Parts: sequence; C-alpha cells; structure tokens
Amino acid sequence: MPGKRIYQYEAMFLFGQSTASDLAGCVAHLNEILQRAHAEVVAMRKWDDRRLAYEIGGQKRGTYILTYFKAPNESMIGFDRDCNLSEKILRHLLIRADHMTVEQMQAADGRRELELEAKLRAEKPLTETPAQEPVAAAAETEEA
Repeated sequence: MPGKRIYQYEAMFLFGQSTASDLAGCVAHLNEILQRAHAEVVAMRKWDDRRLAYEIGGQKRGTYILTYFKAPNESMIGFDRDCNLSEKILRHLLIRADHMTVEQMQAADGRRELELEAKLRAEKPLTETPAQEPVAAAAETEEA
C-alpha cells in the first residue's frame, strides 16, 4: 500500500455577519474541521468583511477567512463534506496550492491579528462603520 500523499491547499471560507460576530468561534470551528481532515495549518488570516453580491441564507454581509494548510489528499472528500454540512460556513472554496512555497504561505499568516480581532469583537460587537460603506458602494458602481 503506497504512503499518503500530502499536498498544500488554499481554502477560502465565508461566514455570515451574525456568525462572524463570534470570530473566535469561527476560527475554532475551522480548526476542528481541519483537524478532522488531518491537516496541518500553515497560515490563517481574515481576508475581508464585505457586502455580498447576493443574499446567502438571509445574510447580506460576510467575513472571509483565508487558510493555507497541508493535508493528505484522501481526507479532502471528508473535509468538503464537513464544510458543506456546517451550519456556520456559508460557502467555501478549496484549491491545491502547488503554485506557492511554504515560506509564501507563512508570510500570509495573520493568526495573531485574527486572535486580537476576535478578542475585540467579543468585548464589543462589530457595528457597521458608515465611513466604509460609501467607498464600497462607489467602487461597485464604477465596476458596473
């Protein structure tokens, strides 16, 4: 029987704004899913908070978390199933990250910032800042 093949993966997860208010819970949920897939997390960071192009499950805004990890290829079917069955994850995207080195992945690590933001969100619930909305709306109208 041949040995397990370990590949590098890049995954983007989308959490609804109501779920992302407990950012520490979202990160813990991702770590649990990755642990079940026998994955070794190389880097994880918050990618963005933004208005969704269309409503998903009643959510109009979402928080994206980008994760780089190494895992055996045969565990990705279970990983995909766990993400699809999760009530916290609205959407996920998984690709092989052969185009990146481990050093590039580690450079993108923002777990410390993610942890700090989770603490801040736990202390004070995130409110939408009106200063950011017009900029996002202006950018969207220019693209259209």
